[in-house]
Amino acid sequence: MRIVLVLLLFAFPARAEDLKLAAWNLSWLTFRPAGGEDLPEGVVPKRAEDIDRLRDYALMLKADVIAFSEVDGPEIAARVFPADRFRIHITGDHVVQRTGFAVRRGLAFTANADLVGLDVYPTARFHLRSAADITLALPGGGMRLLAVHLKAGCRQGALTGTSVPACETLGRQLPVLERWLRARTAEGAAFAVLGDFNRWMEAGDPFFAGLASAGALARADVGLHSPCWGGGGFLDHVILGGAAQKWLLPGSLRVQVYRETGAAWKDRLSDHCPVSVKLHVAGGA
Repeated sequence: MRIVLVLLLFAFPARAEDLKLAAWNLSWLTFRPAGGEDLPEGVVPKRAEDIDRLRDYALMLKADVIAFSEVDGPEIAARVFPADRFRIHITGDHVVQRTGFAVRRGLAFTANADLVGLDVYPTARFHLRSAADITLALPGGGMRLLAVHLKAGCRQGALTGTSVPACETLGRQLPVLERWLRARTAEGAAFAVLGDFNRWMEAGDPFFAGLASAGALARADVGLHSPCWGGGGFLDHVILGGAAQKWLLPGSLRVQVYRETGAAWKDRLSDHCPVSVKLHVAGGA
């Protein structure tokens, strides 16, 4: 496997006609106290100085749009993505681990209805996450973006006829995403689904095959391994469809790793690193 280039510190600012998209799971970003009924046992909320470090990384990332997950509302999102730089859109879920977007100020967007169908067990105590859905205003037209955080615990393997409950759940989420993708394809829209899929999607993966059954898709991390926290397969992906497939700048995939090392920092910051790509969208072509 080739190893994707590591972005340790600064990213060069995108040219005006380029768009930088990123996906980042911020790992239980919440103000809630440890031990409360809304947090699983063992989850330790971040310290103020940890949130400040995440904000510094967000600014170094220099992304135009960040699809985030595991964020407990717009107030704490604004601690990482400051209001003078970003506008925040987040789902209306009544859960701690919400998905959303931080969009660079100056880049217009409209919010669409949350994709609530991803919560396939709505009566359970701990709900699954909806997906945040926005439309960016870009040269030549709009681009639809969906921020996802799918069921954990099924990184590979069959989705049907399985004895693994997490895989059965992920298999139930798949047709919800397929319907969203088919609708975008039918519209002729440029679109992207990005975030924490909790799934390695290498060659022959049935989950990605299901997504691709809704229309042609491009995934920038094909054949690559992530350097995040010592390396491994990608769980966070940026998947492009429609005209956006042609906008992807080859070789633009980056993983911003943390300067801090050691097991404690993995909990204090996040067990996920920001993953980004650049698109050339000048004139919408």
